[in-house]
Amino acid sequence: MFNGLHYNSIATVLKEQFGQRVIKISIDGGFTCPNRDGKVGIGGCSFCTGEGSGEFAANNSESINEQIKNQKNKWPEESKYIAYFQSFTNTYAPCDILRTKWDEALSIDGVVGLAIATRPDCIGDDILALLDEFNQKTFLWVELGLQTSNEQTAKDFNRCYDNSVFEKAMADLKNHNIKTVVHMIMGLPGESALDMLQTGKYVASFNPFGIKIHMLNVLSGSKLGEEYLKEEKRMHLLSKEEYIQIVCDILEIMPASVTIHRLTGDGPKDKLIEPKWALDKHSVLNDIQKEFSRRGTYQGIKQYQLD
Repeated sequence: MFNGLHYNSIATVLKEQFGQRVIKISIDGGFTCPNRDGKVGIGGCSFCTGEGSGEFAANNSESINEQIKNQKNKWPEESKYIAYFQSFTNTYAPCDILRTKWDEALSIDGVVGLAIATRPDCIGDDILALLDEFNQKTFLWVELGLQTSNEQTAKDFNRCYDNSVFEKAMADLKNHNIKTVVHMIMGLPGESALDMLQTGKYVASFNPFGIKIHMLNVLSGSKLGEEYLKEEKRMHLLSKEEYIQIVCDILEIMPASVTIHRLTGDGPKDKLIEPKWALDKHSVLNDIQKEFSRRGTYQGIKQYQLD
């Protein structure tokens, strides 16, 4: 067991690392995405809104300093913080701009590390060198939005890179001893439970520092949301029970050392079309625990059964 849980929670790992609770503060660095500005595509991924998956990040009209300080006020003064550059692609800018923003975040009292969300096709040699520089002076991880290992599904939602690009980025980051966190979405259109499990096996084969899993959220303001409403909601979405089964299946084959950063996620209430059950995150997490107890299993119990 992992401190009373059936999986290796990042919250527990960070508390052990820093000796106290560590809060992740979401930041909008004011970046865009090569899948929006035409470099590799336009419109972004079909499930993504105009906020670039940063609906819960702070307002980028504020400085990095202001964004962090305003959010720090919500937590006890003795807390430590990870500055999470969340919105859009946070390595998609010249290195001098990135260095300035990342340094500004680290200069704030209580900030002990950085989490950088990006795309695997935005990690060139110059970015790797910059990430390596920051990896030497702070607690750093890089988050990569894989979502699925199914190439056809990726084309369908307009990911605009293939798996070989992801594989190279993972290898490059590993060669620089930079921690990686991989995002997976369950319930993408057309995917079966076997497809989702295959994505879990694919990610497990890289033994990343961490993973994030969440249900596909259909949001207003996204292309997927428009399609869902246009099709009169005929698109199949996973039920809560189906979602919990596949999450547990994936965690069972995930190495026990992999930290779990998210097992559910919801969109803003005013934008979430479906699934409404995702709004009750505590219920989802509790039911994942219950399912593991029912099975008598835990993260990593089947980690060698990857074929």
